[in-house]
Amino acid sequence: MTQEPEAVFLERKRGSGARMVYDALRDEILDLVLPPGSFIDEVQLAERFGVSRTPVREALVRLSGEGLVSTLPNRSTMVSNIDFLNLQPYFDALVLMYRVTTRLAARHHQEGDLAAIRACQDAFAEAVAAQDALAMIATNAAFHLAIAEAGRNPYFAGLFGRLADEGRRILRYYYDSYEDRLPRRFVDEHLEILDAIAARDADRCDRLAAAHAEQIVQQIRSLFTRGDRLEITL
Repeated sequence: MTQEPEAVFLERKRGSGARMVYDALRDEILDLVLPPGSFIDEVQLAERFGVSRTPVREALVRLSGEGLVSTLPNRSTMVSNIDFLNLQPYFDALVLMYRVTTRLAARHHQEGDLAAIRACQDAFAEAVAAQDALAMIATNAAFHLAIAEAGRNPYFAGLFGRLADEGRRILRYYYDSYEDRLPRRFVDEHLEILDAIAARDADRCDRLAAAHAEQIVQQIRSLFTRGDRLEITL
């Protein structure tokens, strides 16, 4: 049965509202504008976005499915806490994906891939120079995702994208540990990885990517042992 034009319009409008709320909340959660443990008020969100509570709830259901919000027994909603005490499986997957995707990029990159990777690297270098942490996170993820896509394995690229998204909140604390003044050596490490990919040196790519990922992991771990840098709920 064909929907009437007005019904189709209303359905699209509702879907657009839910997507608008979802996109905004997701970015705010991942960028720690809404920190872990923050309560989410459906009424305030509906007023903020000029929508009914239905698209707000649809957005929250989607965010819940991604593990970014949690529904409490009293039916209120809060931003999910980060389980810092059980991050080892995430770290293992992240290091492995850095190695695998970079190695495959050395073997399978095609014409145009290097230019795309280099463009992401230039943007990352600019973000580092500007001490813009959120831009650093975004451009760093874009750099490594461009590498993953150059490896021509959509499953690995998809997994890397998911890990990059899940790690945005963690990386915000990582950059904060450097007071958003990331050392120049991290820019240089990216350039070394890019050179190894261009040379199709898969073994060197593996070594460089592993070292690059491991230093991120070690820096994040050091935050938990110092105890005075992170004011968060575990």
